[in-house]
Amino acid sequence: MGEREFVVMMALFQALQALAIDAMLPALGIMSRDLGVADSNQRQLVVGVFLLCAGLGSLFPGAIADRYGRRPVLFTCLGGYIVFSLAAALMRDFTALLVMRGLAGFMSAGMLVMSTTIIRDRFQGDKMARTQSLVGMVFMIVPMIAPTLGQAVLLVADWRWIFGIMAGLGGMLAVWAALRLPETLHPEYRQTIAVRVIAANMRTALMTRAATGYVFGMALIQGALFGYINSSQQLVAEHFGAGESFPLIFGGMALMMALANLTNSRIVERFGARRVSHTALFGFMLLGAVQLWLALRGGETLWEFAPVMTLNLCLMGFIGANFGSIALQPFARIAGAAASLQTFLRLVIGSALGAFIGQLYDGSAVPLAAALMIAGILALLLVLFSERGRLFQRRHGVVPQV
Repeated sequence: MGEREFVVMMALFQALQALAIDAMLPALGIMSRDLGVADSNQRQLVVGVFLLCAGLGSLFPGAIADRYGRRPVLFTCLGGYIVFSLAAALMRDFTALLVMRGLAGFMSAGMLVMSTTIIRDRFQGDKMARTQSLVGMVFMIVPMIAPTLGQAVLLVADWRWIFGIMAGLGGMLAVWAALRLPETLHPEYRQTIAVRVIAANMRTALMTRAATGYVFGMALIQGALFGYINSSQQLVAEHFGAGESFPLIFGGMALMMALANLTNSRIVERFGARRVSHTALFGFMLLGAVQLWLALRGGETLWEFAPVMTLNLCLMGFIGANFGSIALQPFARIAGAAASLQTFLRLVIGSALGAFIGQLYDGSAVPLAAALMIAGILALLLVLFSERGRLFQRRHGVVPQV
């Protein structure tokens, strides 16, 4: 498989999870009314439960894939995603819908973990960061078009058809991958399925200092992102009055984030993942402070909020791919277990934090702005821990592999 086809396929495996989140955003209000949800903030659970269960589901696929291979785990999880998405379309009760969303999120975790693991199987170092940035660029096409897709469905059909589209796209990707994606697990790296071995691998992945700060730092940044996604429909469409223009604004922000990933793919091998991501992290903190000042000042408009938030999202594009590749770099023999644990920590912490931020929504951008700034500061402290107080240092040579 050539690089272009590989990048697009890995991006689409990750993007199915994003589709399940972003395509629902324009329908949250209608969905909550149809299912009799009284609390306006409760609608966010359609997104929050999916994300939380995706985080919980991330803990298991990697260790299994280190024994049996990437393909069996990938197709099992993809099949579950399709089945539970279709089941969600049939639910007539909000609680039952959340259960189906949780199960679909749980199964979607394997697609995210396996795509990351497969990339690590093929690449390492700044080359991996470059590839993940290209994957991220293609991946961001989905957040760009997903809200518009959801809005388009609402114009011609019931919101339940959004789940049907998710399942259909999953089915098409399954056929493509079955025909074209080879097994990437190196035979000599196969691990034993034993509680002792899995626990030891997980402990190694957790306790490796060079990775730990980046994993938890990215979880905080991701939590701020999820907080924005959870409250975006209320904040942008209702508070700032974007209305039906919300999908276009949301998609435009995602486009800028995709361009940031493209730029990162062009510069990361020249400057190094650490230099690029550390610089972006300082910018992220500064913009968080600007966003908080605008929100506290009072009278903030959409045209003040949107440009600063867009720049924050762009910096997340420089942070995410590089933090992820740095955190996974020390692990070759246990890449699946490491990817599972790291994805689990990022998604569980990020989704829980994002749900908390979303529930703090008070009709203003203040809770989100404060979360952006605080997440940036804490992430910096965690990176300093992993780097033993030294930032912007490019690592030359081969990093010791676990």
